[in-house]
Amino acid sequence: MSKKVQILDENTINRALTRISYEITERNKGSDDIVLVGIKTRGVPLALRIAEKINQIENTKTPVGVLDITLYRDDLEKDSIDPIVHSTTLPVNIDNKVVVLVDDVLYTGRTVRAAMDALMDNGRPKAIQLAVLIDRGHRELPIKADYVGKNVPTSKSEIIKVKLSEIDSENTVIISEPR
Repeated sequence: MSKKVQILDENTINRALTRISYEITERNKGSDDIVLVGIKTRGVPLALRIAEKINQIENTKTPVGVLDITLYRDDLEKDSIDPIVHSTTLPVNIDNKVVVLVDDVLYTGRTVRAAMDALMDNGRPKAIQLAVLIDRGHRELPIKADYVGKNVPTSKSEIIKVKLSEIDSENTVIISEPR
């Protein structure tokens, strides 16, 4: 990669997640029926951070689940003959709940489509909403995030890299271009 530009630092990530947390509670008139579900890998720590903020706002305990979409991806045969499948963990029954899927970057929409398929195999939510830290455009499917930390118009050749302290030992979002 030749050109790298930091588009979010730790403070701006934190502010974006705080705003998203307030927006989720406002839109849903509280947090009673909300279940946050992080899409592996970086959606999980983001969901946990949002839950912590919602808990502070609402003085409640918001359940957080982990969703593995490996077997639901439409590019599975291209990636690996023997995919590594992790577990999906939903702490509560999602039937008639508002499930907020959380991911780091929204791009083509294929990851979200796979996540919705995986989620529907685990129950029938009242509604599914989507929260992402970065929306970079270039949708291939008709999917739109309900909550966005930052819209970052990109070219298809650019790469967005989200780094979170729980996984990468730092909190930053970088955009780069191949050489």
